[in-house]
Amino acid sequence: MKVCRSPKTVLEFEQYYQLRWQILRQPWGQVLGSERDSLEQESLHRMIIDENNEVLAVGRLEKSSQFSGQIRFMAVSEEAQGQGLGQQMMKSLELQAQKLGITDLTLNARANAVIFYQRLGYTLHGFSHRLFDEIEHFSMSKTLVPCDNHQQKLSVALQNIWHDTIPLSKAMNIKISYFDGKELITHCEGSFNKNLHNTMFAGSIYTLATLSGWGWVYLQLQHLQLKGDIVLAKANIEYHAPITGMGYAKVCTESVSGDFTRLTLGKNARIKLTAQLYNGDKVAATFTGSYAVLAPKA
Repeated sequence: MKVCRSPKTVLEFEQYYQLRWQILRQPWGQVLGSERDSLEQESLHRMIIDENNEVLAVGRLEKSSQFSGQIRFMAVSEEAQGQGLGQQMMKSLELQAQKLGITDLTLNARANAVIFYQRLGYTLHGFSHRLFDEIEHFSMSKTLVPCDNHQQKLSVALQNIWHDTIPLSKAMNIKISYFDGKELITHCEGSFNKNLHNTMFAGSIYTLATLSGWGWVYLQLQHLQLKGDIVLAKANIEYHAPITGMGYAKVCTESVSGDFTRLTLGKNARIKLTAQLYNGDKVAATFTGSYAVLAPKA
């Protein structure tokens, strides 16, 4: 069985980059290391492995702005070509792009891959550049729509509440890109939230995390058809690494504890959760919050 996921260990990343180099750089006399660039840390990496943990295909997604992204470094091992792994990789990368709120997805295809991408719905725009003075690349793009299971109506309603009542959330352009009842992903505009080091401002990270947690509680109340005023009672955040790219926050149901049903008895509820902030695939900050939901007065 072949599985598509992100590399997790140093060894897996070495195998991931090795295949990228073997297919995309070695045949043109490029040295090992030339297959990497300055955006590796802030990108999302995917690889397809078999039951023996052998890496068969690789691909990378990078966010170039809040709503645009690019797929790069697509490669399938020579032994595994013709098995549909390229299509499987593209499907995985596009799903990640949708969850991150990317609507304009681009790539530069080698001449022999143009038809492959056209079959996947990409539009050809013409010549892009020539790599190593001999490999022609062509610019292509595809417009993405939200995931089918994304609860867009509820998400937009929450965004409007944030922007109407919290001016900072509007200035940061905080958006919900994905919510399916079990997972919530939010993101914000990049340049506005940078500090003097050109990384995401710690205050912006904290704000995005706090509102993501608050938003999770709000969305669950809507789902359960319950009412209550949500206030942050206690919070802590740990900053693990700088966010150099387009950061995003994620809250998953596995990280949430508490009992909403107390509200049906006219009692206040306490919800504890964790929101993680990401730089590419890696967790850059961890926010833990305790939210009090105040029951409506009779």
